[in-house]
Amino acid sequence: MTKRIRAKHKLDRRLGENIWGRARSPVNLRDYGPGQHGQRRRGKISDYGLQLRAKQKLKGYYNNLNEKQFRSLYKEAMRKKGDTGEVLIGLLESRLDAVVYRAKFVPTVFGARQLVNHGHVLVNGKRCNIGSRRLVPGDMIELREKARDIPMVIEAASSPERDIPDYISREGYKATYVRVPAFEDVPYPVRMEPNLVIEHYSR
Repeated sequence: MTKRIRAKHKLDRRLGENIWGRARSPVNLRDYGPGQHGQRRRGKISDYGLQLRAKQKLKGYYNNLNEKQFRSLYKEAMRKKGDTGEVLIGLLESRLDAVVYRAKFVPTVFGARQLVNHGHVLVNGKRCNIGSRRLVPGDMIELREKARDIPMVIEAASSPERDIPDYISREGYKATYVRVPAFEDVPYPVRMEPNLVIEHYSR
């Protein structure tokens, strides 16, 4: 299990975007970077800077992915047929923690990783505590009964912040991963640019 060693919302402020779309993000109040030099005027960003920024935003959005994990997904996407950016998004959205989040069992991607790591999720009837597990269309995930009274699970059920996308079907505390989504199907709250991520790694 990887561990987040930096405050998660510093990424919001460093990029100047509310990348998780949460109402309580500090970037909503302070739309400048963190630290004592955060309010300095930002200069023009180079092409490399734009590519790096796109990579940091996409990698940061998916919770705790470290550079090694993210690069590994890029290499796998390169080996598959089709548009590499589309394939990369499909691989990211097929992760168990991503599907738990999309199914709206928890309010945040960080909560999804925690819920899986603590053994509260069943995949096809068997407990799984590996957030990076790759799901395939038709896989069913379910919350264990003792997890249904966890405050963040209750909060997610009543939250109006997000809708469940159509590539996931949910009934009660069960959800089915219906299909691998295309890039335009994924409800990102901010603009993601996987093409720039591919350019960054292809340099």
